[in-house]
Amino acid sequence: MGPIAVVLDHTTAAALHDPKDPYNEAVAAFYVQASGGLGTLYAPVLSLTVGDSEHSGLLAYIHGLRFITIEPFDTEAALTAAALLHAGYSWAAVHAIHAARPSADFPAGRFLLTLTPELYEETGVQAVHPDQ
Repeated sequence: MGPIAVVLDHTTAAALHDPKDPYNEAVAAFYVQASGGLGTLYAPVLSLTVGDSEHSGLLAYIHGLRFITIEPFDTEAALTAAALLHAGYSWAAVHAIHAARPSADFPAGRFLLTLTPELYEETGVQAVHPDQ
């Protein structure tokens, strides 16, 4: 098995950003693994933007981390987001869902690392808590 691809949502990005967060170390462990080539971390820019409204400086912090790739919000992501917003999902979640779903680059999808896996039920993504 090769390196795993993991999407951080706004909750895990915020935990990584805040050293006092109780899940900071668990999320940081994923970052350490990515720095060692054992995985790749992605952070959807729309999720980070929404997260920054609650945790000032979040987007700039994550953007500055070498081993996290910022996932752009393109037209395909916007189309998915629009459908998910109409279905009742939050602005914070819609880009993370899009990023974690199966795609041409990731036919099996990517794992979605979140502190709130229940928010992603029935979305077609593999949402996991960092303590799992």
